[in-house]
Parts: sequence; structure tokens; C-alpha cells
Amino acid sequence: MPKSREIHLVQRPSGAPSPADFALVDRDVADAADGEVLVENLYMSVDPAMRPRLTAGQALNEAMMGGALGRVVQSRHGDFKVGDLVTNRLGFREFFTSDGKGLTKLEPDPDLPLTVHMHVLGMTGFTAYGGLLHIGQLKDGEQVFVSTAAGAVGSVAAQIAKLKGCYVVGSTGADDKARWLKDEVGLDAVINYKKEPIRQALEAATPKGVDVYFDNVGGDHLEAALRRMNTLGRIPVCGFISGYNSGHSVVSNLSNIIYSRVTLRGFVGTDFMHAYPDFQRDMRGWLKAGRIKYQETVRDGIAAAPDALIGLMAGQNTGKMLVKLAG
Repeated sequence: MPKSREIHLVQRPSGAPSPADFALVDRDVADAADGEVLVENLYMSVDPAMRPRLTAGQALNEAMMGGALGRVVQSRHGDFKVGDLVTNRLGFREFFTSDGKGLTKLEPDPDLPLTVHMHVLGMTGFTAYGGLLHIGQLKDGEQVFVSTAAGAVGSVAAQIAKLKGCYVVGSTGADDKARWLKDEVGLDAVINYKKEPIRQALEAATPKGVDVYFDNVGGDHLEAALRRMNTLGRIPVCGFISGYNSGHSVVSNLSNIIYSRVTLRGFVGTDFMHAYPDFQRDMRGWLKAGRIKYQETVRDGIAAAPDALIGLMAGQNTGKMLVKLAG
């Protein structure tokens, strides 16, 4: 019976989450019974979409949920053996037992780091891939704007658009991130929205307008993009990070959707699972050829998980935010 530590939400945040909203809890985890496995989580994912669940959806005084990558350390289940790597939604804890439901075996690519399966080669990358190509219906050579373009999803979306021969503008909130997007990723224009008003900067950066806006932000970014959308433009809405802490995101020019015949559609990664084999083929090839670049911010230990989430919401991450739970 191993000892495990897990992160509980103990109170609802008021505005931005704070350390007082969370608690580190020790508990005993039962050994695997018949038909069960015991899993030790190796890495857990920290994502902006976790923030709305802190307001509604995540139970208080229980281990929080989140994507994780673990290893089977005990097995009394016919479909799993000791040493199998499994993805799961039971992050924010070190160990757990399972009857196998919700576990997906992972066959790691020996030519790639294990952590890429948590972001660019996992659901993060797939969200960008499907959101841009299937929801956004991207065509080669179009004009594209991506908000939070240095983030885990945005950076993949921006690079896929470049691979498709598009003119790509990205926004970010830090000079070092802007340099990476311009010099390493090769975007055509990068806006630091903390230094220049997004509306005027986007207008200057998109002389031919915008055909596809990959929206991770909402608020002033969406308002600025709507002013630049070309006729029959598409806006796949992946996130509304501008409103996660405040509970609202104000946009005053939604009528532009009508006049420019714009399609605006929210989505989640499971909307286009039929494309997953294509994504795996394409992304593995792009990664191995060095055509997709990525960055990671890795915090160490389960106790660092609340700070990782708080830091993510404040833009302290570079690329994908992960917490390493075990070696």
C-alpha cells in the first residue's frame, strides 16, 4: 500500500487562483485488487482549461483532475502489465488504482522525448491540428492570426499554418516569447500585446486582412480580429483565457460576424477524433524533420502543481506547462 500525495481544491478562487485555494494531502492508496492496476504518475499537464473548473465542476476537498502520463507498477488486470505507460485524466496525484477505464496505453516513440506525448504529440498538439485544419478549414496560403502564439496550443497552430504556406501573425505578452516566435518559429509578424494596443498592432500586421483567427483569448483579441476578418473568414475558438479569472470576456463588435459572413465556432479536441491517425503521422514526421519546434516549462514535484497552475494563468510558462512527479 503506497503513500501518495495529491492536490485538493479547498475553496473557490475569487479572481485569480492563489495558494490558499489548494492543499497538499497525504493518503494511502490500496494495492491493485483483481481486475485492477496501480499506476504511478510520472508527469502531469497544467492547462488553462483547468481554471473554469475551479469555479464550477471541480469538487472541493477531493483530488483535482487533469491529464497525466503514468507507469503501471502493479497489475492484476489482463490488459495491462507492469511497466506499461498509460495516459489518464487522474493528474494532481502521485499514485492511483484503476480498473482500466480511462487508461490508454502509450507506445512511446524511441526517437522523441517522452514529454512530447504530453503536448505537441498529444492532445495539446491535436487540439491545434484539428482546430486549425478541421474547424478552421485552413487553406494553403491564407492570412492567419493566432493569439497566445507562444503557448502550448497556439505555437503548434501557428507552425502548422506556416507549414501550409500561410502568412501568420502571432500575439504574445513577453519580449523573449516574441523573439522565439519570430527568430526560431519564423512567424511573419509578432505582436507583444502588453507593449502595443492589439487593435492597432493587428491592423498594421495584417494588410491583407485575416482569413482564419485561432482564438485562445477572447476579449480584446477577438474584438481586434473581428475588425480584420475577410469575407467568409473562420474563427475556431479554443479558449477564452481573458475571461477565466473574471468570469466574463467583453466583445462589442460581434455584428462583424454578420457583415463579413464569419464562421465562429467553439470546439474541443474530441470533436475530430477521426483525424487522430493523420495527426500522429503528420506530427511525428514534422517533429523528426525539425519542422515543428516546442518549448516546455517543467516544475518538479506534486507540491509545485498549484504554483504551476497559478503561474500558467499569469503567463509565467514558456510553451507547455508540466509537473514532473516521478522519474
